[in-house]
Amino acid sequence: MLQKHSLAFTGWRPYFRGVALFPALAGFGTGASLIVAIGAQNSFVLRTGLTRRWVLPVVLVCLVSDAVLIIAGVAGIGTLTTRAPWALEVIRWLGVAFLVGYAVLALRRATRPAALVADGAAERSSRRAILTAVALTWLNPHVYLDTMVLIGSLAATHGDPGRWTFGAGAVVASAVWFPLIGFGAARLGRFLTRPSAWRIVDTVIGVQLLVLAVALALPR
Repeated sequence: MLQKHSLAFTGWRPYFRGVALFPALAGFGTGASLIVAIGAQNSFVLRTGLTRRWVLPVVLVCLVSDAVLIIAGVAGIGTLTTRAPWALEVIRWLGVAFLVGYAVLALRRATRPAALVADGAAERSSRRAILTAVALTWLNPHVYLDTMVLIGSLAATHGDPGRWTFGAGAVVASAVWFPLIGFGAARLGRFLTRPSAWRIVDTVIGVQLLVLAVALALPR
């Protein structure tokens, strides 16, 4: 019986190594590269963390919103490529173009580093804090481009079930980042408010996106 289960597990190893692991890591790297950036949403989460008020609901709003948008993007574009297989090649090269564009923007930011500033007063009520987090997420047009279009498109290039593991990796990136800057704001605040630190972060992000673009462009 033990030998039977061992053989079954061994049979699944190629799946985890060749199919599930790479898309998940690629999704995590892509998600992290897009989410770790100076913006209103991250500034608000950092500010909330520094004040230590309403941190949990704000973090939950941000990561649940990202998860919903990513899943919607993966499902929607996956359906499109299933009905129109020719669209996959178009999406692949659009994904390459997006990644290169984002990489150039990140490397440009690295030459003129700014800082993540947690300005403004603390929200007085949990309701106001949640509504602010919702507005900064769902009313930001870039979030739809990042999650639904870019991540959904890149996920589609991995086929089934790879696109779902890619999306899961991107969701995990959000699930790591928002609690990190929310609950770890007291310790990360000094680092995140240093332009020199963001020079390093943006350089790493730029290089990582270029690597992902090359990997996507190579024939499979």
